[in-house]
Amino acid sequence: MHIPNLALAAKPGHRQALGRAGRVLVNLAGAASAALFARASLQFYLQTHRLIGVAFFAEQAWFVIAFLIRRPARSVARTGGPWLLAAGGTFGGLLLRPSGAHPAWGVTAGLALQLLGLVIAVAALVTLGRSFGFVAADRSVVTRGPYALVRHPVYAAYIIIQSGYLLQSISLRNAAVVAFATCCNVGRAVAEERLLSSSAAYQDYGRRVRWRLVPGVW
Repeated sequence: MHIPNLALAAKPGHRQALGRAGRVLVNLAGAASAALFARASLQFYLQTHRLIGVAFFAEQAWFVIAFLIRRPARSVARTGGPWLLAAGGTFGGLLLRPSGAHPAWGVTAGLALQLLGLVIAVAALVTLGRSFGFVAADRSVVTRGPYALVRHPVYAAYIIIQSGYLLQSISLRNAAVVAFATCCNVGRAVAEERLLSSSAAYQDYGRRVRWRLVPGVW
């Protein structure tokens, strides 16, 4: 009589359960970190009454929601490179410091750039909805809104926001931080497209929307 190996039979179920548990933990960790940034932005507004604090709070509050409602990925980057690029592109801006030169023109222009970047970021995140992700992954192709103009509007928004900060606080340190974060966001865009290159839907999208970050440039 054949006796089935129950341990082997249970392995796929165990892997699925572990995968679900892992996704829940990652989503909760992402939502918690976004909530901390949202709290800091709100405190900044309450202390300074500057509108930029409210704008950053709105962006981070949406990150909290996005982490909690996003759909599971069909595929996700498994190697360390895309994860490091995602971390550098997302959190590299935290290395910026309010030191250096603060020319009046730079403060004004920098604020305008930061507000523009935040508007683009929030619009792109709302458009993504449940397809939001941190690292290169396949959660369906979004083609409307800002994604009808460039393929990676959230990363473009990060570059605009960080460039605005640099104009407000001009220093070699801040310039190096912006250069580092920009390189990471360019790299994560390439990593994301490499992962999605086998998707017929993404191939069609790439033919229709030519530019990745900056229309007319790249």
